[in-house]
Amino acid sequence: MSEPARAVPILPYSRVVGQDELKLALELNFIAPGIGGVLIAGQRGTAKSTVVRAFALMTGGRLPVTLPINATDDRVLGGWELDALMRGEARRQAGLLEEAHAKGMLYVDEVNLLDDHIVNIILDVVSTGVLSVQREGIDTETHVSFGLVGTMNPEEGSLRAQLLDRFGLMVTAAELDIEERHRMITIVLTFEEELEAVDSAWLRAAHEENGRLRERLLAARERLTEVRLEEDVSRLCAEAAALSGAVGQRGDLLVAKAARALAARESARRVEPRHVHRVLPLALRHRRPESAHGAEFAWGPEEYAVLAGLFG
Repeated sequence: MSEPARAVPILPYSRVVGQDELKLALELNFIAPGIGGVLIAGQRGTAKSTVVRAFALMTGGRLPVTLPINATDDRVLGGWELDALMRGEARRQAGLLEEAHAKGMLYVDEVNLLDDHIVNIILDVVSTGVLSVQREGIDTETHVSFGLVGTMNPEEGSLRAQLLDRFGLMVTAAELDIEERHRMITIVLTFEEELEAVDSAWLRAAHEENGRLRERLLAARERLTEVRLEEDVSRLCAEAAALSGAVGQRGDLLVAKAARALAARESARRVEPRHVHRVLPLALRHRRPESAHGAEFAWGPEEYAVLAGLFG
């Protein structure tokens, strides 16, 4: 699958500075779509959208389908073509969820500002893989699969706990340190200059690196079901989720799925405790009680200390 070198002025994924945890979450969700999506929180200007679009270009060769804030049921689920109806013809029009199935990813910017009803519909379809529409003379059931990514700025409002829980993984966009900020400036300015160059070696090298990463991710997806999750590691997932105070049992399963995807990404034959330890923040930070009452999604030394007895 070719990646456009000049058509879309988005920094190549392989040249994005920092944001290692964000990139890991996107890659695990790509390897194991059953994870059910990634929610990215961060203040404005932290490159949330840039990373998502760069990832979509790398993995699918095109930008993701983007859901507008004012999207209606018709636009999301599909409906009838109005122009055709005016001519007396009944012609089905695909919705954004079907478009996302064709293109591989649905991106919901400012998901915390979206109508809860629409968010519920999207998350239901992602978790079941079935788009069922019975309305206005339409009665269809379609199997769909796509990666879901939502972004939100906590300064502009929170997301209800019920909806937070429906996202498989959550990550907070990291603030860059001085060295990373310096490197980011250099790379972005170089990228903008190279866009104007004819047959840029810099861009060619970046896209070749993207291609190698895409192949590794596709190979990891292929071997995902061959990765073994032993009983003791499965129990470790449950114990870690319980000790962290995660509400409900969805987090237990998501820890296991994400750890398995990480093992596949590393070409490991079985999930090991280190894989579980690595994905805990991604799968559990938004399922703790304090996350339901504000914008606190922190996970640091205090949380790891609580779990130290499990991992040694």
